[in-house]
Amino acid sequence: MKKILSILPRWLPAILMMTVIFLFSSRSSTELPNFLSWDYVVKKASHAIGYGLLALSFFYALGFQVKYLWLAWLLAILYSATDELHQSFVPGRHSSISDVLIFDNIGAIAALWIYKLRYIWNLRKTG
Repeated sequence: MKKILSILPRWLPAILMMTVIFLFSSRSSTELPNFLSWDYVVKKASHAIGYGLLALSFFYALGFQVKYLWLAWLLAILYSATDELHQSFVPGRHSSISDVLIFDNIGAIAALWIYKLRYIWNLRKTG
């Protein structure tokens, strides 16, 4: 029990991000803002940013160990798929495999890739 309580704080950012994503996905289409001609760009960019942050949150929970980059990505994509399924039950919303495979995937990969580049750069700088 003590060990579980000691790792829980590391998972709080991921739990918070999953909650935020879930709450946005729970809003019906009539409750969502409309950004007029920018609507598509803003909403798809939000997918990428949200899942990039989720992937980094998972990576943090896993102790920022580079060997777990792939696992952080996988957890983000699995959550994305389940969230799209959840969204299919919300009035006026639909699930989209392209959101998972393109926008959420790109966001998660980009965030983790930037982290890895920064990690390599810091190694070269100090080494």
